[in-house]
Amino acid sequence: MATIDRLPPLREVIAAHDLVARRQLGQNFLLDLNLTARIARAAGDLSGCDVLEVGPGPGGLTRGLLAEGARHVLAVEKDSRCLPALAEIAAAYPGRLEVVHGDALEVDSAARLKAPVRVVANLPYNVGTELLVRWLTPAQWPPFWESLTLMFQKEVAERIVARPGTRAYGRLALLAQWRADPKIVLTLPPEAFTPAPKVHSAVVHLTRLDSPRFPADPAVLQRVTATAFNQRRKMLRASLRGLAPDIEDRLRAVGIDPTARAEEIPLEGFCALARELA
Repeated sequence: MATIDRLPPLREVIAAHDLVARRQLGQNFLLDLNLTARIARAAGDLSGCDVLEVGPGPGGLTRGLLAEGARHVLAVEKDSRCLPALAEIAAAYPGRLEVVHGDALEVDSAARLKAPVRVVANLPYNVGTELLVRWLTPAQWPPFWESLTLMFQKEVAERIVARPGTRAYGRLALLAQWRADPKIVLTLPPEAFTPAPKVHSAVVHLTRLDSPRFPADPAVLQRVTATAFNQRRKMLRASLRGLAPDIEDRLRAVGIDPTARAEEIPLEGFCALARELA
């Protein structure tokens, strides 16, 4: 189908508003409304939900979210050139779309949303990982959101879902899997976007856990994993020496071989070590 509502196709919208994607803003527009609708559906049942969208651009995913029944969409857009196109969508869906002109790293989105909240976004490549880390590390848990359905470069998506013993396994996998259940739900080739990026993209759906998968102090766990993976090729007895003078005994106490490397240790092991060091 050419469109999912009575609004013009996205190519016409982009041409009408002269919306050339800007590399410095991490913009790659997804123009196929069938694909944006698939991403919206990957977020689950949106009826009765508020949705936060970051970087809507010309509004392809925004239209998908509204067409799929989102109660209210809060779209945070930094690029003022996109605001007229988003205003046209707001007019077509009265009372259901709120557009905020600003930087998603600075806007207090949670204060503008009512539970239940889902975050769905084709994130700008230059801030995607930083936003994910912020959403996974709030001052209080559980957070304001129930799920995150986010587009990343495929390499980043694979790091989020990576398992121990793989090359992609690291701090991002541990953080995501400690507090959420992540899975890749869609992979997209470069030609799906305008302009085409040099890499494939993937959509990751993360369902929050009401409490972390294993008990651990967040600050201690972050310090342990950062120290371990900053020198991931070293044995843990060497890379973690600065955390405790008796680190070998601490490792053995929680069942970790001191000669193992960071990428070999599962989440449960790092949490156990964090508790031991705390």
